[in-house]
Amino acid sequence: MSAMDTAVSQNATVAAAATAAGVGSAGLAGLLPEVQTVELLVAVSIFVAIHSLRQRRTQGLPTWPLVGMLPSLLLGLRSDMYEWITGVLKARGGTFTFRGPWLTNLHCVVTADPRNLEHLLKTRFGSFPKGPYFRENMRDLLGDGIFGADDEVWRRQRKAASLEFHSAEFRALTASSLVELVHRRLLPVLAGAEAAAGAVDLQDVLLRLTFDNVCMIAFGVDPGCLRPGLPEIPFARAFEDATEATTVRFVTPTALWRAMRALGVGHERVLRRSLAGVDEFAYDVIRRRKEELADAAAAAGRRSDLLTVFTRMRDEDGRPYTDKFLRDICVNFILAGRDTSSVALAWFFWLLGKNPGVEAKILEEVEGIVAARKGAGEVVEEEEELVFRPEEVKRMEYLHAALSEALRLYPSVPVDHKEVRDACTTRKGARHPTPKPCMSGPKSWRTRCSRTGRC
Repeated sequence: MSAMDTAVSQNATVAAAATAAGVGSAGLAGLLPEVQTVELLVAVSIFVAIHSLRQRRTQGLPTWPLVGMLPSLLLGLRSDMYEWITGVLKARGGTFTFRGPWLTNLHCVVTADPRNLEHLLKTRFGSFPKGPYFRENMRDLLGDGIFGADDEVWRRQRKAASLEFHSAEFRALTASSLVELVHRRLLPVLAGAEAAAGAVDLQDVLLRLTFDNVCMIAFGVDPGCLRPGLPEIPFARAFEDATEATTVRFVTPTALWRAMRALGVGHERVLRRSLAGVDEFAYDVIRRRKEELADAAAAAGRRSDLLTVFTRMRDEDGRPYTDKFLRDICVNFILAGRDTSSVALAWFFWLLGKNPGVEAKILEEVEGIVAARKGAGEVVEEEEELVFRPEEVKRMEYLHAALSEALRLYPSVPVDHKEVRDACTTRKGARHPTPKPCMSGPKSWRTRCSRTGRC
């Protein structure tokens, strides 16, 4: 090979190497933006994760972009929700602010501080109404009843209901219906389970007991949930489904459940179907009761259930209440008396099972009252030994203490929803404009209200 050929070959090699280097540089340059993008995304993700997790120290829960504290709430709902909330409150000294997703109204202040609760529910009760958010969520089920009402509407309904609840006829109805249900239905069900040596779902049985009792008081109708065989009653099932579906709205963005209602899908579809069952039962009872009261002979027999009393009453303009108002009054009363009593009794008996010493002391107290009655020369029939007079019940101090402790440990209504009527200060420099959903009130609310007379 000549020198010229060698030079050409070397030049070609150098050119090829340069070309390869150029191609390699171009490839690296092309990959560089992708690598930088990935690194940037990783860095941002790590920063967001660290920042969100650090929020746990200052706010009690990690706060994520866009979704806020919703992931933590969903995880809490999968376990024991109330224990989860209690744990967060303990870590934050009794009060914390929950931040929901962006562009939603799932923002609220949660508190278990007794001083805040007194301020909200007693000292400044009128300054913290249920508010439009609560009413919108509950209106389909509760309508314009007392549990969704505020201000004058609430006071008017409360006054009318209070007068009725304290009447002798209403108290007699309550006592007689409960005695009938306990002796004719509850005790036979429990005796049957004992004879069969089988287990019994006490919470379900107590729920049936209270539902029958509250329907007899509200509508004057016995649905028969606690009859032999424990049948499924369509109205009871519809009411249960409607209550559960309505509760889901409080953990669903308003825009989302409105869209679901318009489309008739998900829990809104269940709510629509179950409300149809509730309304069918309620309006049928109202229609038949009005026909019954229109008959002079039937009207002469004094009924004292809530529906009959309000059917006879007139509003402030002297007009009879509408069927819709009567339906709302009775449904609200059923909701108030059904779950609260059954849940309280279920927890109470569960705690007695865990504390046999307490059970023994309660039985000793009851036996002492029965012995005192027999010692007074009264004839006590076997069936009546479990029926106590009001003055005898007042003497059961240990039983009252045990029930109060059960309610303290496991309250029937563990969460209450309130809103701020006016813009209020929660801490220096931070203001929450109305209507901010509030389940609590930090200490500065009390200070500001006492200083200005406003909340």
